[in-house]
Amino acid sequence: MKNTSRTSIDTSANTSKKKVFVGMSGGVDSSVSAALLKEQGYDVTGVFIKVWQPDFMPCSWKDERRDAMRVAAHLNIPIITLDLEKAYKQEVVDYMIDEYKRGRTPNPDVMCNRYVKFGGFFDWAMAQGADFVATGHYARTKDGMLLKGEDDNKDQSYFLWTLTKEKLKKTLFPVGDIEKPQVRKLAKKFELPNAEKKDSQGLCFVGKIDMKEFLEHFIEEKSGDVISINGEVIGHHNGALFFTIGERHGFTVTKKSPDDRAYFVVAKNIDANTLTVSQDKLELQDTTSDIILKDTNWISSTPDAQKVYKARVRYRGELHEVQIDGNKLSFISSTDTITPGQSVVVYDGEVCVGGAVIA
Repeated sequence: MKNTSRTSIDTSANTSKKKVFVGMSGGVDSSVSAALLKEQGYDVTGVFIKVWQPDFMPCSWKDERRDAMRVAAHLNIPIITLDLEKAYKQEVVDYMIDEYKRGRTPNPDVMCNRYVKFGGFFDWAMAQGADFVATGHYARTKDGMLLKGEDDNKDQSYFLWTLTKEKLKKTLFPVGDIEKPQVRKLAKKFELPNAEKKDSQGLCFVGKIDMKEFLEHFIEEKSGDVISINGEVIGHHNGALFFTIGERHGFTVTKKSPDDRAYFVVAKNIDANTLTVSQDKLELQDTTSDIILKDTNWISSTPDAQKVYKARVRYRGELHEVQIDGNKLSFISSTDTITPGQSVVVYDGEVCVGGAVIA
């Protein structure tokens, strides 16, 4: 573990006078967060955020709320259910579907944090007189800055780039400077009823879903050609809108030999409804060194055009050296696959400077 001081929790005196609303999802990370805050003397209230779920998927929110309520009862803290179904449907689900229809690659988890957890939930908590809100994110704050989580394998600052300095000053990430194995140990130490619960994965709140199966309920399938890098039609697919660059499943290659390796989507043409695929991963590399940014959010200050920063274009993606001049980001080192709609998140050492959407 890195040798750093705790920055995710306010360690000043009289924490017992400070009221904090903790977003409790029913998972281990948010449950341990609530337990740590109570242990430190905060006035803790749990909040389970109810969001929209499609009627064609098994309902899971009641089970998650039950787990959150069991933890709250164990910790002897009150818990409230906050209905943010409308905000989630409009700002996360509708946004995601619209981006796919436009042939772009959305990041619904970023929008969930922006409009739900640090939008509706944050605003509601402040209206209730909260001094802070807290979540189980693996990230840290310090003086209104956003820092990477202590555990490099779990760092979630990538999903939090839309937060403002003002909101960060009123936000606590209690597990942000703890590595995941230690969080599990703390769950057992606090004897939390969900200590052995597996981590949730997939779309924010909704959980693990087959994205194509989900989108088929909102976007009509349309058969199209799969084309080799040389322009030859070698297969078919059920709609270019359903695919992202780098994907290797879901389309059918009919012209192949026993020695063929996996094919990757390296380009798509929405108007022509075609996918271009290649067996060579190098074809995935975008040769463009400059990208245009939109919807930028610089947390503390606008980046210095003369300074070299690091940036990633996907969660847990490689960090690349970049320079930023206005709304243009230039890669100094090689890039990952760049697709419009993705978030690009910029770092200065441990500090998350902010981010933007690739135009």
